[in-house]
Amino acid sequence: MATNLPNLLTYFRIALVPAIVLCFYIPGYTSHWVALGLFIVAAITDFFDGYLARAWEQQSNLGRMLDPIADKLLVAVVLIALTWQDVIAGFSLWAAIIILCREILVSGLREFLAELRVSVPVTQLAKWKTAIQMIALGFLLAGPAADRIVPGTTEAGITLLWAAAILTLYTGIDYFRAGVQHLGDGTPEPHTPAAKQERQT
Repeated sequence: MATNLPNLLTYFRIALVPAIVLCFYIPGYTSHWVALGLFIVAAITDFFDGYLARAWEQQSNLGRMLDPIADKLLVAVVLIALTWQDVIAGFSLWAAIIILCREILVSGLREFLAELRVSVPVTQLAKWKTAIQMIALGFLLAGPAADRIVPGTTEAGITLLWAAAILTLYTGIDYFRAGVQHLGDGTPEPHTPAAKQERQT
Protein backbone atom coordinates (compact mmCIF):
# COMPACT_ATOMS: atom_id res chain seq x y z
CA MET A 1 0.00 0.00 0.00
CA ALA A 2 1.23 3.47 -0.86
CA THR A 3 -0.08 4.95 2.38
CA ASN A 4 1.13 2.43 4.96
CA LEU A 5 3.24 3.81 7.81
CA PRO A 6 6.64 2.64 6.48
CA ASN A 7 5.98 4.39 3.15
CA LEU A 8 4.71 7.52 4.92
CA LEU A 9 7.98 7.64 6.87
CA THR A 10 9.88 7.41 3.58
CA TYR A 11 7.81 10.28 2.10
CA PHE A 12 8.54 12.30 5.23
CA ARG A 13 12.28 11.66 4.91
CA ILE A 14 12.21 12.89 1.31
CA ALA A 15 10.33 16.02 2.42
CA LEU A 16 13.01 16.71 5.04
CA VAL A 17 15.73 16.99 2.37
CA PRO A 18 14.69 20.45 1.05
CA ALA A 19 13.95 21.53 4.64
CA ILE A 20 17.57 20.80 5.58
CA VAL A 21 18.79 22.80 2.58
CA LEU A 22 16.63 25.77 3.60
CA CYS A 23 18.43 25.87 6.94
CA PHE A 24 21.61 26.94 5.17
CA TYR A 25 19.88 30.14 4.08
CA ILE A 26 19.23 31.14 7.71
CA PRO A 27 22.02 33.38 9.05
CA GLY A 28 23.74 32.54 12.31
CA TYR A 29 24.68 29.34 14.08
CA THR A 30 21.09 28.36 14.93
CA SER A 31 20.63 27.09 11.38
CA HIS A 32 23.32 24.44 11.94
CA TRP A 33 21.51 23.06 14.99
CA VAL A 34 18.16 23.04 13.18
CA ALA A 35 19.72 21.27 10.18
CA LEU A 36 21.30 18.72 12.52
CA GLY A 37 17.96 18.12 14.25
CA LEU A 38 16.18 17.53 10.94
CA PHE A 39 18.97 15.25 9.78
CA ILE A 40 18.70 13.14 12.95
CA VAL A 41 14.94 12.83 12.45
CA ALA A 42 15.55 11.74 8.85
CA ALA A 43 18.10 9.14 9.98
CA ILE A 44 15.64 7.77 12.56
CA THR A 45 12.91 7.39 9.93
CA ASP A 46 15.43 5.53 7.77
CA PHE A 47 15.71 2.89 10.48
CA PHE A 48 12.04 2.63 11.35
CA ASP A 49 10.58 2.49 7.84
CA GLY A 50 12.57 -0.64 7.03
CA TYR A 51 12.08 -2.17 10.48
CA LEU A 52 8.32 -1.62 10.52
CA ALA A 53 7.91 -2.81 6.93
CA ARG A 54 9.52 -6.12 7.86
CA ALA A 55 7.89 -6.44 11.29
CA TRP A 56 4.38 -5.66 10.00
CA GLU A 57 4.88 -7.45 6.68
CA GLN A 58 4.10 -4.24 4.80
CA GLN A 59 6.95 -4.42 2.30
CA SER A 60 5.98 -3.16 -1.12
CA ASN A 61 7.56 -2.52 -4.50
CA LEU A 62 6.99 1.20 -3.98
CA GLY A 63 8.80 1.11 -0.65
CA ARG A 64 11.72 -0.86 -2.10
CA MET A 65 12.04 1.73 -4.85
CA LEU A 66 11.63 4.89 -2.75
CA ASP A 67 13.69 3.91 0.30
CA PRO A 68 17.12 3.83 -1.42
CA ILE A 69 16.16 6.94 -3.40
CA ALA A 70 15.37 8.79 -0.15
CA ASP A 71 18.66 7.63 1.41
CA LYS A 72 20.76 8.74 -1.52
CA LEU A 73 18.92 12.05 -1.85
CA LEU A 74 19.58 12.81 1.80
CA VAL A 75 23.28 11.96 1.65
CA ALA A 76 23.91 13.64 -1.72
CA VAL A 77 22.10 16.88 -0.90
CA VAL A 78 23.75 17.23 2.52
CA LEU A 79 27.20 16.62 1.01
CA ILE A 80 26.59 19.22 -1.71
CA ALA A 81 25.25 21.73 0.82
CA LEU A 82 28.27 21.23 3.07
CA THR A 83 30.65 21.83 0.18
CA TRP A 84 28.69 24.93 -0.76
CA GLN A 85 29.17 26.19 2.79
CA ASP A 86 32.91 25.32 2.65
CA VAL A 87 32.53 22.97 5.60
CA ILE A 88 33.89 20.30 3.27
CA ALA A 89 36.66 21.93 1.26
CA GLY A 90 40.12 21.38 -0.17
CA PHE A 91 41.41 17.83 -0.32
CA SER A 92 38.40 16.59 1.68
CA LEU A 93 36.24 17.23 -1.37
CA TRP A 94 37.61 13.96 -2.71
CA ALA A 95 35.96 12.05 0.15
CA ALA A 96 32.60 13.58 -0.83
CA ILE A 97 33.21 12.81 -4.51
CA ILE A 98 34.07 9.18 -3.73
CA ILE A 99 30.86 8.75 -1.75
CA LEU A 100 28.68 10.43 -4.38
CA CYS A 101 30.21 8.51 -7.29
CA ARG A 102 29.82 5.19 -5.49
CA GLU A 103 26.15 5.89 -4.72
CA ILE A 104 25.41 6.70 -8.37
CA LEU A 105 27.34 3.74 -9.77
CA VAL A 106 25.92 1.24 -7.29
CA SER A 107 22.37 2.46 -7.96
CA GLY A 108 22.79 1.74 -11.65
CA LEU A 109 24.41 -1.62 -10.95
CA ARG A 110 21.64 -2.63 -8.54
CA GLU A 111 19.04 -1.91 -11.20
CA PHE A 112 20.98 -4.03 -13.70
CA LEU A 113 21.32 -6.93 -11.24
CA ALA A 114 17.65 -6.69 -10.26
CA GLU A 115 16.63 -7.22 -13.88
CA LEU A 116 18.72 -10.40 -13.82
CA ARG A 117 17.08 -11.42 -10.53
CA VAL A 118 20.43 -11.26 -8.76
CA SER A 119 20.50 -10.04 -5.17
CA VAL A 120 23.71 -8.93 -3.44
CA PRO A 121 23.43 -9.40 0.35
CA VAL A 122 24.22 -6.43 2.55
CA THR A 123 27.37 -7.12 4.56
CA GLN A 124 28.00 -6.06 8.13
CA LEU A 125 30.79 -3.82 6.85
CA ALA A 126 28.33 -2.04 4.56
CA LYS A 127 26.11 -1.35 7.57
CA TRP A 128 29.09 0.09 9.43
CA LYS A 129 29.84 2.25 6.40
CA THR A 130 26.33 3.66 6.46
CA ALA A 131 26.48 4.32 10.20
CA ILE A 132 29.86 6.09 10.02
CA GLN A 133 28.73 8.11 7.03
CA MET A 134 25.61 9.36 8.82
CA ILE A 135 27.57 10.21 11.99
CA ALA A 136 30.14 12.11 9.90
CA LEU A 137 27.42 14.17 8.22
CA GLY A 138 25.87 14.89 11.60
CA PHE A 139 29.19 16.20 12.95
CA LEU A 140 29.68 18.34 9.86
CA LEU A 141 26.17 19.78 9.95
CA ALA A 142 26.79 20.94 13.50
CA GLY A 143 30.37 21.88 12.53
CA PRO A 144 30.90 25.65 12.85
CA ALA A 145 28.31 25.97 15.61
CA ALA A 146 29.57 22.98 17.58
CA ASP A 147 33.20 24.09 17.25
CA ARG A 148 32.38 27.00 19.55
CA ILE A 149 31.37 24.53 22.27
CA VAL A 150 33.57 21.54 21.50
CA PRO A 151 36.60 22.58 19.41
CA GLY A 152 37.54 20.04 16.75
CA THR A 153 34.00 18.91 15.91
CA THR A 154 34.41 19.75 12.24
CA GLU A 155 37.81 18.02 12.09
CA ALA A 156 36.29 14.91 13.67
CA GLY A 157 33.53 14.99 11.06
CA ILE A 158 36.07 15.23 8.23
CA THR A 159 38.02 12.28 9.66
CA LEU A 160 34.85 10.19 9.86
CA LEU A 161 33.94 11.24 6.33
CA TRP A 162 37.24 9.88 5.06
CA ALA A 163 36.66 6.65 7.00
CA ALA A 164 33.24 6.36 5.33
CA ALA A 165 34.78 7.08 1.92
CA ILE A 166 37.34 4.29 2.36
CA LEU A 167 34.65 1.82 3.44
CA THR A 168 32.51 3.05 0.55
CA LEU A 169 35.20 2.02 -1.92
CA TYR A 170 35.76 -1.32 -0.24
CA THR A 171 32.09 -2.32 0.07
CA GLY A 172 31.40 -1.18 -3.48
CA ILE A 173 33.73 -3.91 -4.74
CA ASP A 174 31.15 -6.59 -3.84
CA TYR A 175 28.59 -5.01 -6.13
CA PHE A 176 30.98 -4.63 -9.03
CA ARG A 177 32.20 -8.20 -8.67
CA ALA A 178 28.60 -9.40 -8.86
CA GLY A 179 27.97 -7.18 -11.88
CA VAL A 180 31.05 -8.41 -13.76
CA GLN A 181 30.07 -12.05 -13.14
CA HIS A 182 26.70 -11.48 -14.80
CA LEU A 183 27.68 -9.24 -17.70
CA GLY A 184 27.60 -12.21 -20.04
CA ASP A 185 24.27 -13.56 -18.86
CA GLY A 186 22.42 -11.97 -21.74
CA THR A 187 19.62 -9.45 -21.85
CA PRO A 188 16.70 -10.20 -19.52
CA GLU A 189 13.26 -10.67 -21.03
CA PRO A 190 11.11 -7.52 -21.21
CA HIS A 191 9.08 -6.71 -18.11
CA THR A 192 11.06 -9.11 -15.94
CA PRO A 193 10.09 -8.31 -12.33
CA ALA A 194 12.90 -6.88 -10.26
CA ALA A 195 14.44 -9.09 -7.66
CA LYS A 196 13.63 -8.39 -4.07
CA GLN A 197 16.33 -6.06 -2.77
CA GLU A 198 17.57 -5.16 0.66
CA ARG A 199 16.35 -1.77 1.92
CA GLN A 200 19.81 -0.60 2.98
CA THR A 201 23.06 -0.60 1.03
